[in-house]
Amino acid sequence: MAAMAATTASLTASKLLRFPSTSLASAARFQSLTLPRRLLSLSKPLRSGRGLRFIASASPSIATASISVGDKLPDATLSYLDSEDKVQTVSISDLTKGKKAVLFAVPGAFTPTCSLKHVPGFVEKAGELRAKGVDTIACVSVNDAFVMKAWKENLKIGDEVLLLSDGNGEFTRALGVELDLRDKPVGLGVRSRRYSLLAEDGVVKLLNLEEGGAFTISSADDILNAL
Repeated sequence: MAAMAATTASLTASKLLRFPSTSLASAARFQSLTLPRRLLSLSKPLRSGRGLRFIASASPSIATASISVGDKLPDATLSYLDSEDKVQTVSISDLTKGKKAVLFAVPGAFTPTCSLKHVPGFVEKAGELRAKGVDTIACVSVNDAFVMKAWKENLKIGDEVLLLSDGNGEFTRALGVELDLRDKPVGLGVRSRRYSLLAEDGVVKLLNLEEGGAFTISSADDILNAL
């Protein structure tokens, strides 16, 4: 299977190299038409000096980040509005030091998957997570603190899950999980890829990083199944 994938990918590459101006999006469409469905996960696009080419991989492509299991979380300051609508801040070290913490990120407040599935799932499972020793459950988004509070009120949730603002994207950049949505019709700018992680005393023990804004491996149940 790997040899077949490599041969198919090589043929795809030779065709693409005739068109150096081929965009990533066009190449992806070309690949989907050229490679059998079962082989799509075995090839990954790479840029070369001559244009775009594909190389075969022995395993499906995996989302990568600057952070990985075993690393210490970078410190950063997040913000939120208190009950009197005053801006308060909290650091990642404060959230995680000496604690078992679950942090998860969403591409944006009020967006469909985040509002209907991701956050509600952690709210629903908050009790079970705490029963397994989790001290902190926090959702991080590249939105300002005012938006995060409005979203919390819209979701009608209490303190089961902290909704924290990484408004300047400081923490998101430190993790290497930026999601560039500037070219999308709704103009969301640079946000965060979706992920969930478990940290103990600030050290990452589990990292479920999604491709972009997909929602397949970063749910509350995925964290629970690993505890």
